[in-house]
Amino acid sequence: MSNAKASRSLVKGFLAGVVGGLAGAGVKIVAEMVFPPRVEGQTPPPVVLAEQMAGHDLPESQKQAAFHGIHWVFGALAGGAYGALVEYEPSLAAWHGAAFGITLNRITHEALLPTLGLSAPTGQQPTQQRISEWVTHAAYGVSTDLVRRAVRRRL
Repeated sequence: MSNAKASRSLVKGFLAGVVGGLAGAGVKIVAEMVFPPRVEGQTPPPVVLAEQMAGHDLPESQKQAAFHGIHWVFGALAGGAYGALVEYEPSLAAWHGAAFGITLNRITHEALLPTLGLSAPTGQQPTQQRISEWVTHAAYGVSTDLVRRAVRRRL
């Protein structure tokens, strides 16, 4: 068995990915400030999900908490899954994580969220929104991978 295979660890990969995913979630929030995905007044999917789960509209103070809570937890868990997978299949880190971010966008914003009624179908989304999601998810993936690699080297 090679030294690389012997040093693989699902737990260490997951933990490094969680830290990377948190960093990536932060980068995505900043990137969305520069290149916003939604027009003013459009409800973000995490808030729509929280309101569906609550069964009623949330007050503004709770909308922000719901948005950030879901965004950060999802970013961390997606990063953790990515870190664990890359431990055993390093080719998944293609383009230094950009492929991961873009794939995550395709799975969530272009397939899952419209299917669950949390966002409009892809064909009905404004072009700015779709481009912003691609760009900000790529930024999420690259930053997730960068931090994951640094953390993993130290574990």
